[in-house]
Amino acid sequence: MNHESATPRGWHKSSYSGNPRQECVEVRETPTTALVRDTQNRRAGHLAFSIPEWSAFIVSVKRDEI
Repeated sequence: MNHESATPRGWHKSSYSGNPRQECVEVRETPTTALVRDTQNRRAGHLAFSIPEWSAFIVSVKRDEI
């Protein structure tokens, strides 16, 4: 089974994640939140961030600040 097809609807694998055997996270955006979870441990739940928080995080990652 292809890893992408294993991702439940609405969730997508982070572009910063490696191949399916490495540590990966999945993200699902809603109009008000970004939900983030571990691809290998989906049953553990997810973290929720407001869109401004998530946007600031993405900008920091792209700038290699974190």
